Amino acid sequence: MNQPITIVRLSPDSDHVATVASWTFAEWGHLNPGYAADTWREALRRECGDGGVPSVFVAMEGDQPVGTAALLAEDMDSRRELTPWLASVFVLPEWRGQGIASTLIRRVEQEATDCGVHRFYLFTPDQQALYRRLGWRDHEELSYRGEEVTIMRRQLEA
Repeated sequence: MNQPITIVRLSPDSDHVATVASWTFAEWGHLNPGYAADTWREALRRECGDGGVPSVFVAMEGDQPVGTAALLAEDMDSRRELTPWLASVFVLPEWRGQGIASTLIRRVEQEATDCGVHRFYLFTPDQQALYRRLGWRDHEELSYRGEEVTIMRRQLEA
């Protein structure tokens, strides 16, 4: 019997930091060639704020992490004027298709609203349809570190 998915804030001293860092490094490490797994993990630890920007959230099934998403001040060094960012949305392959990514995205949107953010951004090479369904709009298409991506923006209600 599966337990309901809960979304929790990741703390810097959580046992799950290494797991989440390994997922996001495997998924996006190629965009940051200067990082090794351990420096990536330390960067994630610094992103684990206690509210607002930055914050990292984890979808949990019982005590098992199954997905993650973050609210970060910066996610694209060539677009520093755009801030903050929804970043690192990831769900384990065997847990996809159950609305977990959408739930994580909504939690980050709530965090943004709670700290007074009314517009924020993300970039994606291939998940534009998911984000459009959730109210995100295309902002710009560009090549970022060798990958064709779409920057998207979300306007939130006050």
